[in-house]
Amino acid sequence: QVELVESGGGSVQNGGSLRLSCVASGYSSNYYCMGWFRQAPGKGREGVARLRYDGDISYADSVKGRFTVSLDYAKKTLYLEMNSLSPEDSAMYYCASVGPPPRDTWAGCGFGSWGQGTQVTVSE
Repeated sequence: QVELVESGGGSVQNGGSLRLSCVASGYSSNYYCMGWFRQAPGKGREGVARLRYDGDISYADSVKGRFTVSLDYAKKTLYLEMNSLSPEDSAMYYCASVGPPPRDTWAGCGFGSWGQGTQVTVSE
C-alpha cells in the first residue's frame, strides 16, 4: 500500500515561490506515474503536473512556465517548484500516484493513491 506525505505548503505573497515535497513509501513498481493535483474551495480537483517513469512530464496550461515537477528516485520524493504564484493558485495541493480504483485519470495516468494535502495560500 502506497503512502504519500506532502509538506512545504504555506502562505506567500503574490509573485512569491514555494516548493512542495511528497515522500512516497510502499511503492515498488518501476512503471510509476506521480503527480500533483489541487482543489480550491468550491471547485473541483484539477491536475497540476505529473511525471511518468519514461521521463514524460505534463503540466496544466495554467501553470506552464511557472511550476516545475521533479523526482528524486533514490529518496522517493516528488517535488513541485512553484514560482510567480498568484492568488488563483491558492488551493489544497495533493500528491498522487497510480493506484487502485476509483481513479482520477489525468494526462494518461490513473491516479488512485493520495496524500493528505498541503495548503497553499497566496495573498495580494
